[in-house]
Amino acid sequence: MTHRDWELPLAAPAMASGTNHRIGLTSRYLTRKGEPWFPVSGELHFTRVPRESWRRRLRAMRNGGVNTVATYLFWNHHQPERDQPPSFEGDRDISAFLDLCVETGLEVVLRIGPWCHGEVRNGGFPDWVQEAGVSHRSDDPAYLALVAPWFAALADQLSAHFEPGSPVIGIQVENELYDQPAHIATLKRMAVAAGLRAPLWMATAWGGAVLPEDEVLPMYGGYADGFWTDATAPWDVSFREHFFFRHVWDDPGIGADLRAPGLPGPESRSPSTVFPPVTCELGGGMATAYHRRPVLDAEDIAAVANVKLGNGSAWQGYYMYAGGRNPGLGLQESHATGYPNDLPQIDYDFHAPIGAAGQPTRTHALLRQQHAFLAAVGDRLVQMPSTLPDRVPADAFDAETPRWAIRSDGECGFVFVNRRQPHEALGPSAPVAFAITLPGSTLTFPDEPIAIPPGTIARFPFGLQIGRMRLDWATANLLTLLDRPGGGRVAVLAALPGISAWIAVGGAVSEADPDRVRAFERGQDAVVVLPADLAEQAWVIDGVLYTSADELDVDESGVLTWDRTGGPVARFDTEHLRFDPLTPAPGPAAVTSDLHVALRRPAAEPPVDYGASNGRASAPPLEQVFADGARYDIAVPDPLQDDDFELTIEWIGDVAVAEADGVLLTDRFWDGTLWTITVPAGTAEVTVHVLPLHPQAPIWLHPDARRALAETSGQGVLRALARPVRARRHAVDGSS
Repeated sequence: MTHRDWELPLAAPAMASGTNHRIGLTSRYLTRKGEPWFPVSGELHFTRVPRESWRRRLRAMRNGGVNTVATYLFWNHHQPERDQPPSFEGDRDISAFLDLCVETGLEVVLRIGPWCHGEVRNGGFPDWVQEAGVSHRSDDPAYLALVAPWFAALADQLSAHFEPGSPVIGIQVENELYDQPAHIATLKRMAVAAGLRAPLWMATAWGGAVLPEDEVLPMYGGYADGFWTDATAPWDVSFREHFFFRHVWDDPGIGADLRAPGLPGPESRSPSTVFPPVTCELGGGMATAYHRRPVLDAEDIAAVANVKLGNGSAWQGYYMYAGGRNPGLGLQESHATGYPNDLPQIDYDFHAPIGAAGQPTRTHALLRQQHAFLAAVGDRLVQMPSTLPDRVPADAFDAETPRWAIRSDGECGFVFVNRRQPHEALGPSAPVAFAITLPGSTLTFPDEPIAIPPGTIARFPFGLQIGRMRLDWATANLLTLLDRPGGGRVAVLAALPGISAWIAVGGAVSEADPDRVRAFERGQDAVVVLPADLAEQAWVIDGVLYTSADELDVDESGVLTWDRTGGPVARFDTEHLRFDPLTPAPGPAAVTSDLHVALRRPAAEPPVDYGASNGRASAPPLEQVFADGARYDIAVPDPLQDDDFELTIEWIGDVAVAEADGVLLTDRFWDGTLWTITVPAGTAEVTVHVLPLHPQAPIWLHPDARRALAETSGQGVLRALARPVRARRHAVDGSS
């Protein structure tokens, strides 16, 4: 590979002029307070999360390295009736949500629609808007007359949040609108006239969308798989391509099943030269439709994100980052309202990094490592162009050609490597070394070629200055950079499974120990390498490195874990280059309890299907789940009734509904994964209704789930595990 510099000089888009906000924009990257900045945004829909859970969700996002939260404002969540003003009370209080974002230290992107999608009924239009005799999503004056009061209501609620120091850094209008640039410009003008303010105005650009020139920042996406393809369709090329390094950012697959008939098929394209390549919808997981139920491993999500970094991303935006629940029945995307997909009535877990019950998943752990990397060097990375190798894969089915790219300023840089994709596993690569021609020199490493193991997701640093020490290259991922007492610096690297962690400093090459923390010192500066398994427990919060298998938080009171495993917690000592264990405060450890599951009524024999729409299977109504599903009662012991607790249900079936003392909690389509729900304090009994799944049902299941279905005739609740999640303080430096 030969490093290639930027083709065009740095420029300022027209959008960047005339604003005194601390957030700025260039043709290559964003700035914050005048300095290059790498945003990491995660989607959380505040109306899908109980208000009492907002703070903890936001802190969990922040502690995972997210610095910006994005949220839709679903019109029908606020104003279901035309003769009633929009409600912003309780779980709908957007102003209170923004106050918590400020408190948590998060920037905000508002996605105001008025049409949003988000797997919501009518795309977020209230029924009275959907049924109005207007030309929707157009410049029809009658339609704009409906939108104007909605924008005015939003501006009234948000007026206190639009000063130059506002957390609102961006506003997206509309969503997935492909051929009406004038309408997008109209919506922007209307929002500004109503009083909405932000330094960035945005619109989704995938699907070949034509956007008003210089008016909105084009936002892209990338999903490893999706529910929106047919049950019989193979893994689509639009998903495959996100596991390859290339400089084309469009994804023609997102929302393709909602494209208006007659629109020409989109052509993949590179980003505008006016704006940097930014994303708002990298799949943080995937929703479950009735006809198609994708399940992605954490590595699949992390691989797509890492590839986007190698491709030149200047903004990592995830959809979703925190799952939730619809705030009422009938608010989901469904065949009944003309959509091609049936979604659960309530559940919107999305298999996100933070699940609907609030639990961080393994995806959170893997993305946390990438975000720590971006917090450490993102300001430099955005100034580094992406270069592809001389030999690239032939197409999206090439499983042999190495997949790699670099980002470099000509001296320092990072080699991004991917050997991971879902559905069709990649084998080990042939032995490789990376030969990179830089201005005035050629770097080749490692000294002996290495085979890249299946599953590798790599970010190898080279030419990295660490205080006064230079890291020539390494075959381990850079995790973070830490300050050391006395002015030194520490680079913390994470070893990768199956790859020897070689560290080259000053011409000397050393190998890290795969089973323990290894430090390499040069004066006041050091390189520390963590074993691969320990890296998954790493948390970098406010410039301090911790390890914990449990959810970790740090506030003015100290170190806190939300115990699920009760495992050890440690803090890295940059002076002595070691992890010091932290002592938990006295109290009961986390205990997971088996609860007794009693079958009260067996299920009726299920039909093969419950009907279809446009060739896709339709979901049974909840009434049928109650009528024909098996009923299981789970008694809650007295000690568990004192507080909310997590209930994890292992089950096999089709559709399930959970109730707490007869009150509906949530529902779920079975996809082979465990189901975790939050049970409110005071609940004496949880009832789960399970409708069986016919073996010939016309739905797509992950092969693991399909095998589980074939191997058992005992559909229903197999096990129920209760876990009270306790917050525990940990002593630091002898303090409690």
